[in-house]
Amino acid sequence: MDNKTKTILSNLGINAINDAFSTGSTWGSAPGCTVSTISSPVDGQKIADVNMATTACYDKTILKATEAFTTWRGIPAPKRGEIVRQIGLALRAHKDDLGYLVSYEMGKSLQEGRGEVQEMIDICDFAVGLSRQLYGLTMHSERPQHRMYEQYHPLGVVGIISAFNFPVAVWSWNAMLGWVCGDVCVWKPSEKTPLTAIACQHIVQTVFEANSVPEGVSCLVIGDRSIGELMANDTRVPLISATGSTRMGKAVAAAVGARLGKSLLELGGNNAVIISEHADLNIALTGAVFGAVGTAGQRCTTTRRLIIHESIYDAFRQKLVNAYSQLRIGNPLNEHNHVGPLIDHDAVEAYLKSITACKAQGGKFIVEGGVLSGDGYESGCYVRPCIAEVENHYGIVQHETFAPILYLIKYSTLNQAIQLQNGVPQGLSSAIITNHLREAEAFLSASGSDCGIANVNIGTSGAEIGGAFGGEKETGGGRESGSDAWKVYMRRQTNTINYSTSLPLAQGIKFEL
Repeated sequence: MDNKTKTILSNLGINAINDAFSTGSTWGSAPGCTVSTISSPVDGQKIADVNMATTACYDKTILKATEAFTTWRGIPAPKRGEIVRQIGLALRAHKDDLGYLVSYEMGKSLQEGRGEVQEMIDICDFAVGLSRQLYGLTMHSERPQHRMYEQYHPLGVVGIISAFNFPVAVWSWNAMLGWVCGDVCVWKPSEKTPLTAIACQHIVQTVFEANSVPEGVSCLVIGDRSIGELMANDTRVPLISATGSTRMGKAVAAAVGARLGKSLLELGGNNAVIISEHADLNIALTGAVFGAVGTAGQRCTTTRRLIIHESIYDAFRQKLVNAYSQLRIGNPLNEHNHVGPLIDHDAVEAYLKSITACKAQGGKFIVEGGVLSGDGYESGCYVRPCIAEVENHYGIVQHETFAPILYLIKYSTLNQAIQLQNGVPQGLSSAIITNHLREAEAFLSASGSDCGIANVNIGTSGAEIGGAFGGEKETGGGRESGSDAWKVYMRRQTNTINYSTSLPLAQGIKFEL
């Protein structure tokens, strides 16, 4: 690593070796911890070693979080919001360094790394306002001199299992809302990107210590799949928020459901953009290319399918080929590059297998893929974004591959396009590019897109903090971030107060003694 990188890591509390868990200012490990070496997909260089948590580490963490909840829930919500406001300020102060680490550890472009930290700042701002708006409802009772209302209380310990592709933003969506709601949070980041999590825990804890927040409100556990399994099966954790593959989400849902817990699942996406004959092709091109190659195709909202009207298919296909020939693939810390590396060699192998499967099933590649080698590509994680002409029913097209492979599909009528868009197991993000009002409204109607996100004249990739984020079908059905997503982090309680001198019963029932 160069001196700049070493300085940034030091600024963020990243050392030669980092401990397995933190419950605040206390960092630790336990006998029997294994050590995982974290290397950057950017250049293949080792960043640091991390102790992986044992069951004993996990238990210590949950006990501390459970203890902290009894104090944290009693702090008024606006005060909790004030502390989150200070976290937002601290993140602003560390935005460049943390954005750099996100890029270096995960491999996304420096602009996207900084943008991810900005998402954290934005959700802090949202949560501050929310801390004064945890509204219930008041309703009329059928009984005289009675008042009914609903209120929301904190759940307790929120377990957050996050994925490598957004190593800090998705955690913050959960943690900031959970904290203002009065919950405490235990975070298990991806074992592929634990260092950004350690950096966030350092930043948050500095703010918490300044406000005398009890240890255990923010907890971090670095570990493999076994830690996630412990969390999913733990009755002390009433809510599990998990982001990852559909396979992982099904396992989490089964474990949490078996103990009647709550789960918030953000799983796979197989997102399509319908490009109408009435589309502005310049908007369509920008949205399609960024959606397909941003984060090297490793977003849950990545554009994986383009459903293009037959009358403009050939012309738009040529625009795509021309645009792909201009993509700059290389070190994501260089802001002139468009595409960085995949996360690791396993991801590269999955990319290559998907290309082989696509060709075997009848796909025709108009922009070929491949692994890049030579100067600047020493990590072995850089691949070429590629484009294939396919049919929607191909098995590989029905599957989500976390890589920059874009599938082109032709359509003739809008109803056919919508059926193609909906004709996959996943249901996260979708879009139509059209200047035709009726097409736009049809796409957004009940008989249109079946996804949790449906856009007009923007792509599938990216989301604003103010809207609830999530999808349907095999995407899991969860909602995070904005709107009323805060309700999942709380338990609803209906209250009735009798201020009369008698006890009338509901439904006019008479009970004489």
